[in-house]
Amino acid sequence: MGNDRGSAGGRRRLYLAGGLVALGAALGVARYVVTRPQPPAGSPLPVDIAGLVPGKLLAIEWKGRAVWILRRSADEIAALAGYESELTDPQSLASLQPDACRNPHRSLRPEVFVAVGQCTHQGCPPQLKSGAGGRSEFLCPCHTSKFDLAGRVFRSGPAPANLVIPEYRFERESRLVIGEA
Repeated sequence: MGNDRGSAGGRRRLYLAGGLVALGAALGVARYVVTRPQPPAGSPLPVDIAGLVPGKLLAIEWKGRAVWILRRSADEIAALAGYESELTDPQSLASLQPDACRNPHRSLRPEVFVAVGQCTHQGCPPQLKSGAGGRSEFLCPCHTSKFDLAGRVFRSGPAPANLVIPEYRFERESRLVIGEA
């Protein structure tokens, strides 16, 4: 009988010690979550695009997501109308974008394209590539979804929707603000 009491007391001490360790860990995690520095939610981000030349893609981080800014050439803008029959949503009727960007080039100004740089299939980061016939496009290397330079998805891949266009505005000719209309 002496062994049963000793093992029960030892078990109790072990449970108590385990509980205290778990409580300490939970308090540590709670303290970290409450005190860690974070950017303000939804804070607008000004971006200088003065040095952005046609064909150049600028990738920045905003609210934990990659946002692209692409300066399109006149030829790239004109080419957007050439393959609408190959697109899932060429008129961007089912796309996430500000109303002011609901146009053939999906932007406030035809030469400047702004989009969240995540494939709408599984969130992978597509890459800017030269496609067939010199046509540039965004290609998701994971599952081969393709998007044109207006972020419209081609039917040939698994992505169900066009790239997301965030709210943005032009503060002046060479500066835009992401996160504000």
